[in-house]
Amino acid sequence: MRFRIIATVVLAFTSSAFASETYKFDQSHSTIAFSVHQFLGTTDGRFAKFDGKIEIDRENPGNSSVTARIDVRSIDTGIAKRDNHLRSAEFFSVEKYPEIVFKSRSVKRTGAQAGDIVGDLTMHGVTRPVTLHVKLVTSVNDVKQTRWSVTTDPLKRRDFNLMFNQTAESLSGISQTVEVKIDIVASRSQ
Repeated sequence: MRFRIIATVVLAFTSSAFASETYKFDQSHSTIAFSVHQFLGTTDGRFAKFDGKIEIDRENPGNSSVTARIDVRSIDTGIAKRDNHLRSAEFFSVEKYPEIVFKSRSVKRTGAQAGDIVGDLTMHGVTRPVTLHVKLVTSVNDVKQTRWSVTTDPLKRRDFNLMFNQTAESLSGISQTVEVKIDIVASRSQ
């Protein structure tokens, strides 16, 4: 009887250990970008440095999770003067808030290769709930590398206290909404 209990516990532990697969973001093949509209056009930018981890439970997708960290210093809009302003205390304040962090709270499958990930986004010292709509672009059977297309509702700068001089904002016509564009390639950890 005692052997049967121990065998059951070991079997339960090993089956749950193999149910989850861990994937790490491949920064060189992934993109975390954004765009903001202004009077005279649109400003596009990206973050060059970030990392993240995806835990996938194929048998129980609701047990899956995602975490991501973005190095705010790596912001790149193609204009060094603007990037330095965005890093300054007047905007992102990277000395005080060097990272943007996302941690999932729940995962829900919405299609054969799609799902919604609800989590907490912390940016500029403010944490807000965000829903990421994800679509697996690669084959569901590819277990070595995955590619995910991610969309979300536009973020409001005001929600994260990312406002600067009111006069400058009025003159530039900078929008309150920020469109987020994410494409993640992740490789399975050994």
